[in-house]
Amino acid sequence: MASNGNGEFTFANGNGTAAVANGNGTARNGLAKIQTQKKGNGMCHDDSTPPVKAQTIDELHSLQKKKSAPTTPIKGTQGGAFAITLSEVERQKQQLQSISASLASLTRETGPKVVRGDPAKQSETPKVSSHVSHHHHFTPTISVSDSALKFTHVLYNLSPAELYEQAIKYEKGSFITSTGALATLSGAKTGRSPRDKRVVKDDTTEDELWWGRGSPNIEMDEHTFMVNRERAVDYLNSLDKVFVNDQFLNWDPENRIKVRIVSARAYHSLFMHNMCIRPTPEELENFGTPDFTIYNAGQFPCNRYTHYMTSSTSIDLNLARREMVILGTMYAGEMKKGLFSVMHYLMPKRQILSLHSGCNMGKDGDVALFFGLSGTGKTTLSTDHNRYLIGDDEHCWTENGVSNIEGGCYAKCIDLSGEKEPDIWNAIKFGAVLENIVFDEHTREVDYSDKSVTENTRAAYPIEYIPNAKIPCVGPHPKNVILLACDAFGVLPPVSKLNLAQTMYHFISGYTALVAGTEDGIKEPTATFSACFGAAFIMLHPTKYAAMLADKMLKHGATGWLVNTGWSGGSYGSGKRIKLPYTRKIIDAIHDGSLLNAKYKKTEVFGLEIPTEVEGVPSEILDPVNTWSDKNAHNETLLKLAGLFKRNFETFTNYKIGKDNKLTEEILAAGPNF
Repeated sequence: MASNGNGEFTFANGNGTAAVANGNGTARNGLAKIQTQKKGNGMCHDDSTPPVKAQTIDELHSLQKKKSAPTTPIKGTQGGAFAITLSEVERQKQQLQSISASLASLTRETGPKVVRGDPAKQSETPKVSSHVSHHHHFTPTISVSDSALKFTHVLYNLSPAELYEQAIKYEKGSFITSTGALATLSGAKTGRSPRDKRVVKDDTTEDELWWGRGSPNIEMDEHTFMVNRERAVDYLNSLDKVFVNDQFLNWDPENRIKVRIVSARAYHSLFMHNMCIRPTPEELENFGTPDFTIYNAGQFPCNRYTHYMTSSTSIDLNLARREMVILGTMYAGEMKKGLFSVMHYLMPKRQILSLHSGCNMGKDGDVALFFGLSGTGKTTLSTDHNRYLIGDDEHCWTENGVSNIEGGCYAKCIDLSGEKEPDIWNAIKFGAVLENIVFDEHTREVDYSDKSVTENTRAAYPIEYIPNAKIPCVGPHPKNVILLACDAFGVLPPVSKLNLAQTMYHFISGYTALVAGTEDGIKEPTATFSACFGAAFIMLHPTKYAAMLADKMLKHGATGWLVNTGWSGGSYGSGKRIKLPYTRKIIDAIHDGSLLNAKYKKTEVFGLEIPTEVEGVPSEILDPVNTWSDKNAHNETLLKLAGLFKRNFETFTNYKIGKDNKLTEEILAAGPNF
């Protein structure tokens, strides 16, 4: 419809010709005139707005994004727009200076020229704050390379949405699944490489750390670390852009650690965004210098001719420099567990016990710790709809209570289903990272049973994605310490109450049994021992952590329990696995305190106190010997397992703890006796 300038309006009349309405209520062709509400401004409709200010599409796009503004009040200023602007400039200078210092190499002591933002969005050559360029006042010992002429763009603490865009645009193998999670690939390595982990052995760590037989700590020297660090930093500086995360570890505000992660992949940045504690905007503005830094150059191999290297992969910890270098593996779990190792070193120095455990809390404030190796049910049993989840994997026990080290969960996904694990299933949504899973090409629905890439498929998501997570992730002192063992030999009781020495013995042992197959199809259990239920991550001798655990349990009145989630009535192949509902009833009885008041009897060989009855659990299964039809076979298997325990514990017998070695003798006496 359009005006013809005489106060009449033309409109299409359906047959392709135009009709004109005149001023007497009828159109010239005899049809009824269309009435219009003419506004004072001559417009026929009321949804008009002024045209956009933009002159180009690019300008229009720039109007779409609102700039984030800091909200922290500036200390020591009188206020006013000018003061705030100056302080923001100074704050960004300090942040860039800190990042530049983190990326410094041996020949460039202040690090590269750094600028914030995505290089793809830079329309002109970026300008660097004077503080960065002014620090390049020394003469390098080698001729200047082209890397000194370029900028390193820093993508700093990006949000999940921004990291999605980076991953999908630039990283092959990154897709959005049907539930909104980011599916990605970790490359050739789909699990940790413990044999490639190295720790710098210096005058301090030589005496403090656990070295030698049974230890996860493989030594390297300071020089070799610096060679690998230089390789990693030079690789990161050669890139157009790097991702930098500044985050925290430990929900206890008095003992939290500031960590910086420098990485080349959006996937790694999003993974650590989920797994570490996310700072508020106010905390980030005043973050300052980190306490620990990770250089993840995992796409680049280490030099295999470097001393101490046995492969093209190397994960190196330098506790004096408080740095970690990753070369030759893109598996994100190396960063998570590397930081856990650091906490296992730093926290005991503060008389804080670091624990590889799950942790939940009842509505009355009763806290339980769950220790267990893979397949024992630690995640399943610590995730309880009737209790608050404090954390699923890493904790600290301080003078104030327990605190989660992490800000997220790292769950196994193989054979995951909404029926078995509804909380984990529902947490895999926008913001979550899915590693090495297989999905339908068209629908993007994930097939969690598919092991084509690896059996170690994983999901990393923020802990607040779990509905009953306790935020902040802290709680009072634990009442119960539950050690989980999946005993495929079928001779450990479904539940045993432990005295303090027994708790320490089984904590140091860290027992479970795996089911191993042979070529002809005959399968038999294989005992696995992992000191403190996490030997791969501990830094000090296991007895030090055990002594701290005993001290805290004694001080706060916690009870130790050994719960077998494995077999009953025979070993794997002849017996049956203890039903999960029975184990849940046992855990419930521990939580509500009723199991403390039960009647107990002592078993032979291991000397375990077992209850005569537990509500909801058949009494005959509480003593394993009752469920075996062949009693002789039971006794033989029991002695076999006891022998394995004794042989494993020989590693720790020469280590003296307590006054006059008394505690060591008590722990040894708490083991199997035959």
